[in-house]
Amino acid sequence: FAPLLYFQARPDVEVDIFERLPIPFGLVRFGVAPDHPEVKNVINTFTQTAKHPRCNFYGHVNVGKDVSIEELRQAYHAVVLSYGAEGNRRMGVPGEDLTGVYSAKDFVGWYNGLPSCQELSPDLSCETAVILGQGNVALDVARVLLSPIDILKSTDITQPALEALAKSQVQRVLIVGRRGPMQVACTIKELREMVNLPGTRPEMVAADFDGVTAALKDLPRPRKRLTELMLKAALENPGEKEQERRNKASRIWGLRFFRSPIEVLADPNHSRTAGIRLAVNRLEGSGEGACAVLTGEVEDVTCGLVISSIGYKSLPIDPLVPFEPRKAIVPNTMGRVHQATGLYCSGWLKTGPTGVIATTMNNSFDTARSLVEDMNSGNLDVSSAKPGSQIVSALLEKRGVKPVTFSDWEKIDNVEMRRGEAKGKPREKILTVDEMLLPLNSWGPSTFAQHNPPKVLKCS
Repeated sequence: FAPLLYFQARPDVEVDIFERLPIPFGLVRFGVAPDHPEVKNVINTFTQTAKHPRCNFYGHVNVGKDVSIEELRQAYHAVVLSYGAEGNRRMGVPGEDLTGVYSAKDFVGWYNGLPSCQELSPDLSCETAVILGQGNVALDVARVLLSPIDILKSTDITQPALEALAKSQVQRVLIVGRRGPMQVACTIKELREMVNLPGTRPEMVAADFDGVTAALKDLPRPRKRLTELMLKAALENPGEKEQERRNKASRIWGLRFFRSPIEVLADPNHSRTAGIRLAVNRLEGSGEGACAVLTGEVEDVTCGLVISSIGYKSLPIDPLVPFEPRKAIVPNTMGRVHQATGLYCSGWLKTGPTGVIATTMNNSFDTARSLVEDMNSGNLDVSSAKPGSQIVSALLEKRGVKPVTFSDWEKIDNVEMRRGEAKGKPREKILTVDEMLLPLNSWGPSTFAQHNPPKVLKCS
């Protein structure tokens, strides 16, 4: 999105986008749930940007390995880091490395076709799965685990994931949070999808909602509507039609509150997951600022699958780029990286992993505005020419790296769409980098730009 603002504000700016994979779109392709195709419509805007005459996409280039940040800063007037948060926040409890424990990031990457997650092969032979965390990603995972196959097979979920889910024995999914109903991190849309998911019924603990009804009147409207929906699912007697639907349900989902993981329990052979031990919490304070405090009680839940959805974290890309390990972000002010003129950041690398696509879009616009302001004010010197992609092209060629252009991606896209059409799906994703490169059997000469407007580089 940000390049559009550059183009509008400065008709002399050219933007090169570098991406580690041969394909664009990042989390929109690999993070958005397969049954949310409407969210993926944002790809149309990305495509419009990539096809702008002053925007160039170069995939299959690993910044930090194929080319260094310092080399890019020498080649461009400005470098924008926007590579997201690919690290997992660990639970930090015994047993989390047992077979049957996965991060939500990897599980989502598995069913969405992220090449690095295709060896995951999760064992879905158990009856109960526990998801730790109550954000939208946690609900996405629960919904995918429990959705009827007839719903999933018309999405762009990968074929191996579809086949594994068709054989899944998971009948019950518990979505566990350390705080209470009024602190859940999901949005009402995702919760409503769980409430209405065909073939399922909710299973809540009524005591978790003590005092919640009385507190409703003081909640802001979005939080109030979300909490009312939870209360309805948990406590209200359903109408005749809804009761009939629930009676026919073969699968169960439930939110569990005031619980924190303290150990993943192993089977007698100590080879795989057999359950999870949860600490029972109470809240101190109220509202969004309420803190979970241990009570000393514990509870064991039998399960064969544990998925941790407690957050992502960004990783440092280069020792020369400032990084705050505690917050797992690049320190910045409105996207300007501290003590690094000409270096900017956007997205989760800038803010931490929070918000939805619209949040990240606005965050990127803020970084773009900062960059344009610096160009216009002279804080960023663009008076002298920079070689830009000319020098980077030479470096990559010398190192045996052949970038994938946007027109190359469109060849890959065409293959995926044709494969999907044959199966009644929007697309059948290609799952390995090597296979992605197969349609690109004729590499022409470098298409890097050969002129010298102000150069901005976005590293995805």
